[in-house]
Amino acid sequence: MITKSRLFIALQYVFLICLIIACIVPFWLLIASSFTTERELIEHGYSLFPREANLDAYRYLMAASKGVLRAYMMSIIIAGTGVLTSITLTVLFAYPLSRQYLPGKQIISFFLFFTMLFNGGLVPTYMIYTRLFHLKDSLFAMIIPGLLMNPFNVIMMRTYITSNVANEVIEAALIDGAGEFKSLIHVVIPLSKPIIGTLALMSFIGYWNNWTNGVYYIQKRTDLYGIQNYMKNVLDSVSALQNQIANGVGVDVTDLPSMGIRMALAVVGVLPVILVYPFFQKSFVKGITIGSVKG
Repeated sequence: MITKSRLFIALQYVFLICLIIACIVPFWLLIASSFTTERELIEHGYSLFPREANLDAYRYLMAASKGVLRAYMMSIIIAGTGVLTSITLTVLFAYPLSRQYLPGKQIISFFLFFTMLFNGGLVPTYMIYTRLFHLKDSLFAMIIPGLLMNPFNVIMMRTYITSNVANEVIEAALIDGAGEFKSLIHVVIPLSKPIIGTLALMSFIGYWNNWTNGVYYIQKRTDLYGIQNYMKNVLDSVSALQNQIANGVGVDVTDLPSMGIRMALAVVGVLPVILVYPFFQKSFVKGITIGSVKG
């Protein structure tokens, strides 16, 4: 029995090590490719250990550092504002739904769930945001459409409050004269830090990786582009330059670091997420587990 138990534990460790390797190798390949010359990528493909390493891609980014830093700052502003606003709206929406005696609770919950299954489509959504709300070429266009309110996050928050914040604690605060809003601030939110941290991380990743809002709603104000849209513009510029050079006579395009730039930009773009995740890891694991047990 002891031997079988040790064998099972050993197999678990082997399985976990394989998962860790499967997670680390793609990042390592991404970083290694960003230091690989374009000629080697074309001739030999991707490699975990480049034969001929250089910094051409990063030199290109340093030459365009002004644009990169501006895009970084815009991504930080967009993500920070979006996360704070999204979490605030999610909590204010989820807390009333967690209360047992909310009038019209079933109807509100139905419409909340309905929006997870059906939507008006891209064209009507675009027309509403641009013609009705006039969000085109504004900072709000990078924050509101598709990201500000997520019904799934509301359901997770409501479920967490219902399952992990005792109703007796809230009622005790109400009896002491706290009121609903004060109970939310001083009782519910402190007890809901794991799910709030989880939703904040998910919202941050959504805002940081989003590039569709910039494509759909930003036409003239390219200074509002975040890092993802900036990456797309750089890649489009490199592709256009590569096509122009390819049409020339006797010009070798293998030394143009287009793929290296792509990998270097990906490394630069993913760094904030990697740096932020460890601070939310504990809350993320606990919140995503408890908050999704009941619907």
